[in-house]
Amino acid sequence: MRTILCTGASGLLLLLTTTVHADVTAAQVNGTWRSGKNEFKIWALGQQRLQVEFLGIWEHQTSYGPTANTGEGSGIARINGDVAIFKPDGAADECKIKLNFAHGKLVVTQNGICGFGFNVTAEGNYKKVSAKKPKFDSE
Repeated sequence: MRTILCTGASGLLLLLTTTVHADVTAAQVNGTWRSGKNEFKIWALGQQRLQVEFLGIWEHQTSYGPTANTGEGSGIARINGDVAIFKPDGAADECKIKLNFAHGKLVVTQNGICGFGFNVTAEGNYKKVSAKKPKFDSE
């Protein structure tokens, strides 16, 4: 974050705070990222585009034993600086998944319903587990 100090003609002091989004390299975003059982596969395609694939799992106990709900989505995300916006192919218009690459982590927030299974969400703090080109299910 950068703070800028300005003085106006009236002698008042104006303090502006701006957020600086540094560009990230393909090497910083490429690979497989995990948070718990959730996984993102990401590969830079050039021209501010990323190939993205998500697999989410929500585990829970039932009277019959452990079970899980799953959800998945894939598509192309647009990246600007260190933030990419991803809406899986076929997801509702309200779905917006924000991928923030910062300090070697991937911080994901999700707005709207994205068509994943019950209680499955992409939100979380992800750690890179591989820098190799992921094998996408669409390949």
